[in-house]
Amino acid sequence: MWLSEPFYESLPYYYIALGFVTGVGSYRLDIWYWSEILALVAAASLVAGLVLWLKRRDYRRSRSRLDLNADDQA
Repeated sequence: MWLSEPFYESLPYYYIALGFVTGVGSYRLDIWYWSEILALVAAASLVAGLVLWLKRRDYRRSRSRLDLNADDQA
């Protein structure tokens, strides 16, 4: 699956925003089980956004370290 670069780069922030919005919705909504469902969606979205952001950060950090090591050896 191919995603455009601007969308791909902002995906963790979309997940975090979705988690925040659904979290507020679960707090404000008191109909049947919707509050619990939205709370689960909020938690999953926040965790997914944070995991994606941290994994990308670590990968980019390791790539920059490898590039620096390659320059030192040359």
